This record gives sequence, C-alpha cells and structure tokens, in this order.
Amino acid sequence: MSEVILSEVDEPGREELLELYGSVGWTAYTRQPDTLVRAVRGSLRVVTARSHGKLVGLARIVGDGSTIAYLQDVLVDPSHRREGLGRRLVETVLQGPGEVRQQVLLTDAEPGQRAFYEALGFIEVGESEPSLRAFFRLR
Repeated sequence: MSEVILSEVDEPGREELLELYGSVGWTAYTRQPDTLVRAVRGSLRVVTARSHGKLVGLARIVGDGSTIAYLQDVLVDPSHRREGLGRRLVETVLQGPGEVRQQVLLTDAEPGQRAFYEALGFIEVGESEPSLRAFFRLR
C-alpha cells in the first residue's frame, strides 16, 4: 500500500478527472468533460487523494453550507480500493459542514454501497425515524 495524501485545496485538472471517473466506469460524467470540470469546480467542497502525484480518489459535496450537504461523488481508483481511502475521503469532506443538519446522498443499489455508507453512519431513507421519503428525477 503506497502513501496517499488527502488535500482540500488541490484542484484536479480535466484529464485526470476524466481518468479517475473513467476508472470507476462513470461514463455519464466522462461523456461531458466540460460539464464534469464545471461541476467539480462548483462544488461546495472537494477533497482529493493522490498517490505519487496521481489522482486516485475524490469526494465532493454540494449544498448551501448551512442546512444541507449532499455527498455527490466518492471515487476511489480500483488500484487503491480496500485500503480505507473511501472512508477517509468521506470523513474529510464532511468535516467542513459539521453543523449541517442534513447530510444526504443517492447511490446505486449494490449491496457493498449500503454496507459502506451504513458503516459511516448513514441510514437508508425508508428505515429512518422520523419516517422520510426521497424523490429524484434523472434526465
């Protein structure tokens, strides 16, 4: 396992964003590179992870910084999975808006995703108290 350095001030470049997002198969992002770059730059907070200078992880949140923080992306290059990097990224990116009441995310239904986020203290909407409902619309 190589040393991985997290940064809250690093601004990843277009090509390395495309490489990282491509490495995890997120083609909806890589098909529109300019949109991806704008999205990352427009995020409330971004934390990157680098190993020997290479971008190997990223987590970002969007929101207002006061009442809601939406965990938009958590990516770890496949060569660095199972090292605790995803956990470190999420914990670090969510440290900033610590007083924010609502920390939310939307992810796919793969069982590993559920276990990962539950281990970080997230609760699936249908199992929450008070009872909540979530809606979304994809275009």
